[in-house]
Amino acid sequence: MSEPLPRRRVPRLRAALAGAVALGFALVGAGAGPSASAAGAEDLPLSGATSSGLHNTYDPASFRYLAQALDTGTSMIELDVWDDFLTKEWKVSHSNPLGNSNNCVNASTPAQLYSGSANKNLESCLDDVRVWLGAHPGHPPLMIKLEMKAGFQSRFGLGPAQLDQAISAHLGSTVFRPADLLAKPGGGQYATLDEAATAGNWPTRAQLAGKVILEIIPGTVEEGNPTDTLWTDKEYATYLRDLHAAGRTAQAQIFPTVHGAQSGDPRARYTDTSLRPWFVLFDGDAATYLNGTIDTAWYDARHYLLVMTDAHNVAPALDGKNPPPADAQARVALLARSHATIASNDWTTLPQVQGLTVPRG
Repeated sequence: MSEPLPRRRVPRLRAALAGAVALGFALVGAGAGPSASAAGAEDLPLSGATSSGLHNTYDPASFRYLAQALDTGTSMIELDVWDDFLTKEWKVSHSNPLGNSNNCVNASTPAQLYSGSANKNLESCLDDVRVWLGAHPGHPPLMIKLEMKAGFQSRFGLGPAQLDQAISAHLGSTVFRPADLLAKPGGGQYATLDEAATAGNWPTRAQLAGKVILEIIPGTVEEGNPTDTLWTDKEYATYLRDLHAAGRTAQAQIFPTVHGAQSGDPRARYTDTSLRPWFVLFDGDAATYLNGTIDTAWYDARHYLLVMTDAHNVAPALDGKNPPPADAQARVALLARSHATIASNDWTTLPQVQGLTVPRG
C-alpha cells in the first residue's frame, strides 16, 4: 500500500496570482506550448485550480497514438469503456461493444508509444499512460475519465472490483485513490470523502505530480436503457461505501461521479442517503452550469471537483475543433471564474490551451 501523500495548506492566492494569470495567458498567446501555466498554479490544491481536458482522447481520428494526446499537456483524457462479457475484456471504443477501436498500442517502453498497431484493450491504454508518465517525471496531475458506455456487468465478472484490479495492475502507485483523500496529514482518516474534501484535504498539484486521478460516469447507452436501474455512479459508490465499512478502502481506485448538471445538491437524486457522502466529483454540461440557474460557487466552496464538458458550447459558441487560440484561452478563463476544475473540450490542435492551468474562481 502506498503511503498517504503529505498535505500542505496553502491560501487560495487569487489576488496574489492575478498578475501571474495574466502572465500565463501572455505566454500562451506567444506560443509557449504545453508547459504554459499561471506561475504558482502548481502550489494550489487540486481543487483550487482550473485546467483544460480532452474529450474522447482515445479516438484515432484525433490522435494516431494516445501518447500524442498526452503530449499536448492536457490535464484530462477520456476513455469510453465497454465490458465484453463474452471475452471478459474491457474494450475501448466509441460505439462497438465487441471490439476495440482506439489509439492505444500497449507500450512497455517510451520508444513504443509512437509505433505498433493500435486498437488494444483498456489495460493497454492504461499501460500507455503509465509508460508516458514515467518518461515525463514531474508531470502535473492527470485525470482519466472513464465513460462506462453500457455500465458494469457484475454478474458476469465485470464489476467495480474487477475494474479496480485492472487499474491497480496497470497503473500501480501512480493512482491517487479515495483512500489517499481520506488520509489525514497527522494520521488517522476522515469518515467520508465529503468530510475530507470539505476539510480541504486535497494535496497541491505539485504534491500530485506524476499522479493519476480516475473518475467514472454512466455511459450514453446505460443512461438510455430503460431496463437498467443500477447505473455506474450508484453501483461504484455502493461498492466504495461497502469497502470502507469493511476496512478495505485502499482497494478502490476510482472516484464515483455525479453525472449531469442540475441546481442544488445533485446528490439528492440518491434515495440511499448513505451514498451521498461518497461523491465529491461532479461532471456535466458547461452551458447548463452557466445558464444562470446553478450556483457553481457551491462546488468550489466545498472543494469538490467539477468537470464542465463541451466548453465550446457556452455562449457565444466557439468552433468545436479549432477556435482561435485567444478565444479558447478566454473560454477556459471563463469556466475557471465559474468554478470548473476541468474545462473539457475537443481542441486537439491547441497545446497552448491544453497545457494551461489557472486559479479556480
